Amino acid sequence: MTTQPDSGVYRYDPQHCPFTATWGVLGGKWKGVLWWRLSNGIGRLGELQRAIPQITKKMLVQSLRELERDGIVRREAFDQVPPRVEYSLTDYGRSLAPVMDAVCAWGARHLERAGRT
Repeated sequence: MTTQPDSGVYRYDPQHCPFTATWGVLGGKWKGVLWWRLSNGIGRLGELQRAIPQITKKMLVQSLRELERDGIVRREAFDQVPPRVEYSLTDYGRSLAPVMDAVCAWGARHLERAGRT
């Protein structure tokens, strides 16, 4: 959000809104789940797909590419047969830990409130 000078009126400016910037990186159905999984260590594509069976391979690859583009995930390809690719969080990606912890804590309270714990 931005403020008009001296008016005190908030006008939405998506180019400069911190919430929009954050949600642009973490929004979507799978990015938070992938972040959580990778926060526990390095993952290969097959491991991630087995850990999150509800995600399609196409969506998994797309989400990982977007997280890589935004500097959250590192992709390391090894020149070997069979090919091996590993994904891990960057330092920048790990800096999201307090944010994700707060989101998870709120989600736990929400599930409890809704009777779904």
